[in-house]
Amino acid sequence: MTKNEAVIIGRQVKDMYGTLVGKVLGTLTDIDGSVQTVGVDCGSEGLKQIQYEQLVLQEDIVIYIPKWRLQAQKFMREKGLTLRRINALADIVSENGEMKDDTEVIHNKYKSKLATLDQIESKIKSEFLVRLGEIEDQVKMVKEILFDAKVQIKSEEITEPTFTTIQMHANNILERFSHEKAEIDKVQNRIDDLSLEYNESIENPKQYIQQSAMTYLDSSTGYSITNF
Repeated sequence: MTKNEAVIIGRQVKDMYGTLVGKVLGTLTDIDGSVQTVGVDCGSEGLKQIQYEQLVLQEDIVIYIPKWRLQAQKFMREKGLTLRRINALADIVSENGEMKDDTEVIHNKYKSKLATLDQIESKIKSEFLVRLGEIEDQVKMVKEILFDAKVQIKSEEITEPTFTTIQMHANNILERFSHEKAEIDKVQNRIDDLSLEYNESIENPKQYIQQSAMTYLDSSTGYSITNF
């Protein structure tokens, strides 16, 4: 266990939007001493195990990063790099046609990579839909509680200070959900931008791409090429 891994023990854990998740109780390590998961005491919700890679130490606070965000970041990094390499390969061969036969192995390599990334993209988009659905359900619940509190203050069942407290916490939760939805939209737009970049690259191909590279770029009706 490194110094940074050990220092997180006892630290408060917050999500990316500032909401307290809990406190780091301890870690579970592999045989080589590397941290695999972190136990976070979430109070009444009990102990939760979180992958170490999802936690980032920032000053005296540990920031929890949602898994969907890490997956999307890794995907976009790999997709962007694959696109750049495809373009570089096309440039090399268009400048030297004699290298066309030598690039067949690389053609197949990138073809396989694009197919794999295409499948990963579909899974990520499905996870986006699931998470957005969860957020929508929770937003409805918070709004229902807030509306009921407004009824209760009018019917004099609760005091003004109590209503103010409920309203403050409800608004904080709604704001956090709004930030997360905006973050998902932002990531989705970046994925779509990569798709557009890919589509433009095959709509305005160089002669080499028309004659050769399209044999692997067109293996699908069109790859949905999708940083933080």
